Amino acid sequence: MKLAAFRGLSGLQYGLVEGETIRPITGADSIVAAASAASEAEDPIPLADVALAAPVTPLRRNVFCVGWNYDDHFAEGVGSRGGSGPQEIPELPTFFSKATETVIGPYDPVELHAGVTDSLDWEVELAVIIGQDGRDIAEAAASDHVLGYAVANDVSARSVQRAHGGQWFRGKSLDRTCPIGPWVVTPDELGPLASVPISCRVNGETVQSATLGDLHFGVECVIAELSRGLTLRAGDVVLTGTPSGVGFARQPPRFLKAGDVVESVIEGIGVLRNEVVG
Repeated sequence: MKLAAFRGLSGLQYGLVEGETIRPITGADSIVAAASAASEAEDPIPLADVALAAPVTPLRRNVFCVGWNYDDHFAEGVGSRGGSGPQEIPELPTFFSKATETVIGPYDPVELHAGVTDSLDWEVELAVIIGQDGRDIAEAAASDHVLGYAVANDVSARSVQRAHGGQWFRGKSLDRTCPIGPWVVTPDELGPLASVPISCRVNGETVQSATLGDLHFGVECVIAELSRGLTLRAGDVVLTGTPSGVGFARQPPRFLKAGDVVESVIEGIGVLRNEVVG
């Protein structure tokens, strides 16, 4: 099934997406609760009549993220890291987090932050939404803790990212820079991840293209390693990394500017479409 959040007359609501309609789920206060009550969804209304919000709203904790999780993306950044960073992908996933205020809806504008950075960059990613609490989760049991998947774009301020001792949190946490959505698709709906295409377009030009099978550390591995001694909660969001094609690695480097339109796509999930605004 596909579960979405939208803003209606009574505020933030959740619903079951079916084709070009959405069936509201009364009483649900989160996407996790909506999944449990999906059988009680009401009469359908046109999707075109509602404004979709990020399906993971409200976020109670920072977004968990994985860096360097596609071999080609790691390779394209080796030169820019020089001798100050690893020259081979680490043996375990590299984790960081993004502040909750970064997250916006699937069609909301991305804030440029021109007074803070001149190097805003795109990073399309698979978002994993946790559906069940757990700590020290075995890799073989990790899929039991997945509610579903969404599309995300980990828009990053490269100059800020590099200005704080190589620590990524600040450059990844500017307000209103991380669209997620357009809805959450459950694993049974999406099917096996390996052959699923993931891509990003800027002003109609494809700048990133891969498949989810290219992930260096798979979803189950990421959940198992992240949960070692750390309790994951239902509703937590984990971004799994981006493929090659980001702006800072291009020659010359290319960054987002006001008026650019970024489309983030994962086949079988959907498309985010976000304009960059000053």
